[in-house]
Amino acid sequence: MDLQLKGKSAFISGSTQGIGFAIAESLLKEGAKVVVNGRSDDRVAEAVAKLSESFPDGDISGVAADFSKADEVNALLKKLPQVDILVNNAGIFEPKPFTEITDEDWFRFFEVNVMSGVRLSRHYFPGMIERNWGRIIFISSESAVNIPEEMIHYGTTKTAQLAVSRGLSELTKGTHVTVNSVLPGPTKSEGVQEFVRQLGEATQVSAEEAEKDFFKTARPTSLLQRFASVEEIANLVTYVASPLSSGTNGSALKVDGGVAKFIL
Repeated sequence: MDLQLKGKSAFISGSTQGIGFAIAESLLKEGAKVVVNGRSDDRVAEAVAKLSESFPDGDISGVAADFSKADEVNALLKKLPQVDILVNNAGIFEPKPFTEITDEDWFRFFEVNVMSGVRLSRHYFPGMIERNWGRIIFISSESAVNIPEEMIHYGTTKTAQLAVSRGLSELTKGTHVTVNSVLPGPTKSEGVQEFVRQLGEATQVSAEEAEKDFFKTARPTSLLQRFASVEEIANLVTYVASPLSSGTNGSALKVDGGVAKFIL
């Protein structure tokens, strides 16, 4: 299937590894121009080199920015004034008991997980409306609707993303611009592998046992009963980014393996 993405420009925040990197690969396969992002020039250069090796004819570039720092975001926007597709993927998470989550932790999570998408969308959205085409996609999480007790601050920021996404979609009426959220479930990214390792250390079991225990206790409703691959998440994001998804707007789309037991 031709997703009609040839020549479309896309920026993916937090895309030097994991889900973001897989989204970059998927968009490049469809002929899109892709700009990747990471916190350091070295990480960005490494990701661009790796993608260029896989897609020698691809239009690939990168820009570094730490989304916990507003000045670096502003510098990024000056370097990249316009895109057709914005994927708000940058995010952080960590397991931490609620009583140990400090005010500073709460503000740090909100700054990176929520304000990154707010700042980028605020910049790119007017141009999309003016050109009458664009896609903004927030990479949220099933934790937005199933707040995890082991990281309540993370889940709260993911819920906030859904609110921003839905509210912004209301401003697209009568246009060819759409704003949607994608809610991955437990996904086998580098960050999650580290998370499982930390859980294993906390409970004094191997990482393999920690993974099994995770689905038995923390995510027993999973229908997959396994971690999704980053490619499975990227497949849905790529479709939502395409002109073929024009009838989908203001939606929160689950790719969570059935973890969230909701009809809608």
